[in-house]
Amino acid sequence: MFNWNWEIENQEYLENTIKRCKRENILLPSFNELKKPETIHPKIIEEMKKVGLQDTHPLNLFRINWCNNAADGGIGGINFLEIPQELTGIKARVIGLVGKFFPTGAHKVGATYGCLAPSLVSGRFNPEYHKAVWPSTGNYCRGGVFNSNLLDVHSVAILPEEMSQERFNWLRERTDEVYATPGCESNVKEIYDKCHELEAQSDEYVIFNQFDQFGNSIWHYEITGYTIEKLFKQLRTSKSRLSGYVSATGSAGTIAAGDYLRTIEPRIKVLASEALQCPTLLANGFGGHRIEGIGDKHVPWIHNVKNTDMVSAIDDEDSMRLLRLFNEAAGHEYLAKKGLDAALIEKLPYLGISSIANLLSAVKMAKYYEMNENDVIFTVFTDSADMYLSRLEEMNTARGAYSLQQAQLDEQVCLTGQKTDNLLELTYADRKRIHNLKYFTWIEQQGKSVDELNAQWYDETYWNERFSIVPEWDKEINAFNDKTGLKGKY
Repeated sequence: MFNWNWEIENQEYLENTIKRCKRENILLPSFNELKKPETIHPKIIEEMKKVGLQDTHPLNLFRINWCNNAADGGIGGINFLEIPQELTGIKARVIGLVGKFFPTGAHKVGATYGCLAPSLVSGRFNPEYHKAVWPSTGNYCRGGVFNSNLLDVHSVAILPEEMSQERFNWLRERTDEVYATPGCESNVKEIYDKCHELEAQSDEYVIFNQFDQFGNSIWHYEITGYTIEKLFKQLRTSKSRLSGYVSATGSAGTIAAGDYLRTIEPRIKVLASEALQCPTLLANGFGGHRIEGIGDKHVPWIHNVKNTDMVSAIDDEDSMRLLRLFNEAAGHEYLAKKGLDAALIEKLPYLGISSIANLLSAVKMAKYYEMNENDVIFTVFTDSADMYLSRLEEMNTARGAYSLQQAQLDEQVCLTGQKTDNLLELTYADRKRIHNLKYFTWIEQQGKSVDELNAQWYDETYWNERFSIVPEWDKEINAFNDKTGLKGKY
């Protein structure tokens, strides 16, 4: 963890990083530039248009934002998708930020930048010596590997062996070491065990653990939260209310945008979504599930549980069946006959499995609170179906070709038929129960301080102190760029 009173940790490491970035022409974007990408220098934006979104090119660091223009490669409006009432079956508006247009095709690349950039400019990480370890249940390690590649840093990916083949194929082409740990989404401890094993082998390995790195949640607080605020102002009517924010807990990075939104709308309801097959927050439960991209069986260190109003557990079968509805030709045909706009149907593959779970939790929230057309619920469509095409093939093999009849059944049972079961509005005692679960993972297993655990709950300055550090980080990032001398190019 960083000292929140900023200081350079190792001057030699810092000098090595400056030399590396100068040699590789790497200019680091500030958090403010990623928050407000329209402020990126026009010359940088023009140069970005010559670079592919997935290219290993330093300018793609400036694309770690929600406003990439897929048409011309520059900066455009916010990438979002509103799921209409005709599909959700509820009156409330459900709007999701779209992660497909980030480098790597997932928003987790932002979380990795939030962890890596402060380490570089503080002299904590030496790219001439250290190996960057990215423990993950999928997209986080891909984002970390992508950013590591830009710096020509030795990268290490750790993820459960049951993750989709697309993830492993992508990683094996781009990273130096890949470790597949036992189990599925829910087997997070096994990931931690592998991290400890590597640390015991050599001090070369630096662990960027998304579950305890505040750079993860800070990136989403500052950038995702602000982006939602801006989008709400853009889309609202005179009667609109910013009523809800839904996020799968996962590493508890994305849900931190709810902390930001609370500052502009104190009455907002923040919902943490998880899998019914592993209802850790809902019922201290455990198990395996198929909603790829979210970790379970523990509460992340960086989760501000006091700011969570509800917990929803989604049946992974519902997410998998809707993945077929949103991607198979018969599903699209059914939705077209139902009268849905063709442009919307074409964009439904923007939603991956955990994105669909977020959508379903938004539906549950709206039904529970009896929300109407003036209520707006925001969520995040973290990645697209691109990472799960093999899952579609597996289901077609196991269940047969998709049909119009199955599409109708899936829509009516799994989406519009969602009920308010497996949903809990949290009392003070419920929040404290969830917070206390941190003890067993982080104090007993990972060596955190019980004093800090208590500070997270009782110290009113704890979270604000962390979320307010970005101006200091940006100051150091700008000073770092001055030392590389690369600003002059633009």
